Amino acid sequence: MPPANDPPPAAGAPAPAVIAEVPFTSPRGQQYSIQITTELDAYETKSHAEALTQVMAAVAAGPPSDNFGGTDRKAAKLSISTAAEEKFADLHDLLASLKPDGEMKAMNIAIGADSGRVAAEQRNVKVSAFLYAFSREGDNDFHCILGRDPKQPAEFMNMEVSALPPSGASSFAKLNAARNAFKAQFKDHLLNPGYNFIKPPMPVEIGGSLFFDATHAKGGPTPGPAKAKPKSIWEVHPVTTLTFEP
Repeated sequence: MPPANDPPPAAGAPAPAVIAEVPFTSPRGQQYSIQITTELDAYETKSHAEALTQVMAAVAAGPPSDNFGGTDRKAAKLSISTAAEEKFADLHDLLASLKPDGEMKAMNIAIGADSGRVAAEQRNVKVSAFLYAFSREGDNDFHCILGRDPKQPAEFMNMEVSALPPSGASSFAKLNAARNAFKAQFKDHLLNPGYNFIKPPMPVEIGGSLFFDATHAKGGPTPGPAKAKPKSIWEVHPVTTLTFEP
């Protein structure tokens, strides 16, 4: 742990629970590092020792399944909207285009496995942004925390590289392609259930269908690490296109 008089991390930086920092070179020759942390989402609050135990257990267990293992709004999470794609040059503009969380919460969207997309979620978007952090979730999705250019005022959004539906599903090919692109980029760092921070944040072009996470609509912490936490529970889920360093 750093001394108590150390300055707090800047927006987008990890909490002090970094257990390793691993340098890597991107396919385009850019130098980055992955800061491996024990920081979990606040709704999974654990002590540092408990989080470290969970991280080590996940690593020891080996590669997880690629199949989707959740139930909440499964139908929506594994579907792709048929709407035309809307392109955004800045994450700020995408966030500004979303229906307010309060209006969405008032809809009381069901969270059962057969809960499909509501009208406001029938949008496909693509945005230029920066990948700040990611973590592997218990349902085998990857939470990806996307943010604006670090030179701009900080804003963040959760975008999920989905685990896979059955191979016969209409969405399988696109979800599998996006997942393979993500796994190829971070193949040595996919087991940690804590957040992995990319230093510096990596530019990406990312697209998919909008999704309102009604599971978190009843209150409680918003998904995301403390220093890169989205203000909204809107997501891009599932991610269908993913280009690193476009």
